[in-house]
Amino acid sequence: MKPSRPAAILVVALAGMLLAGCATTAAKQSSPSPVLSRIRQNGELVVGTAGSMPPLNMTAKNGEIIGFEVDMARAIAEGMQVKLRFATMPFADLLPALEAGRVDMVLSGVTMTSARNMSVAFVGPYFVSGKSFLTTTATLTSAKGSADLNNPSVRLAALRASTSQTFVQQTMPKANLVLTNDYDEAINLVLQDKVDAMIADYPVCILTVARYPDRGLFALATPLTREPIGIALPGSDPLLVNWTVNWLRELQASGDLDAMRDRWFKSSDWLGRLP
Repeated sequence: MKPSRPAAILVVALAGMLLAGCATTAAKQSSPSPVLSRIRQNGELVVGTAGSMPPLNMTAKNGEIIGFEVDMARAIAEGMQVKLRFATMPFADLLPALEAGRVDMVLSGVTMTSARNMSVAFVGPYFVSGKSFLTTTATLTSAKGSADLNNPSVRLAALRASTSQTFVQQTMPKANLVLTNDYDEAINLVLQDKVDAMIADYPVCILTVARYPDRGLFALATPLTREPIGIALPGSDPLLVNWTVNWLRELQASGDLDAMRDRWFKSSDWLGRLP
């Protein structure tokens, strides 16, 4: 028995709707800019940061995230005409969160290394740092680096999953390495004499001496390495990478990047906002 004409029309219409839905889904999945499209659709840019790496990013007494990279993130969101939301987490979790799509980009003192670049894209550098160390032992500040500290009796703290950890493991493998989730934990180990020194980025070490002027802290005056810091982005979205490259180029050309950096590196007025 043949179906009636109205029934046949209904079947054809339903089939068309199903095919259209599949085509729409396929189009979404094959978007040339999946992350940028998500940002624009949600009206929100999610930036991953540790929130504990002054003066790049830090958490004020009132819980607000502040710092040089925070100013950059705000400018990026304004350029995209979307709201900004920070996702704070331990440094070691940032790049995995980016790869899993839980954040749209990472601004958190991430050194642009060839190993990391095989998993995520980088735009930058927007800042160049270097390894230093923080200690309460003045004689250590005259150390030349790996040769003087490569000793089983030397206790060193470093941020987990950071280039500081890699630096110690590669150049001072005999030292006793203690890994921490954030800089505050490592600094407390130094202050409590539980480690001899913290290996960290130069600005963090210098700033910590200024932050605790009465605690007898010293920092190495000259960085031991060169660390180019960049914006980490998903490798699956070339349009987002291209947009960020052009945005950073314009920020540098206008002088706004220098102004943002000077606000946090040439002034210490904001130190009173920290816990």
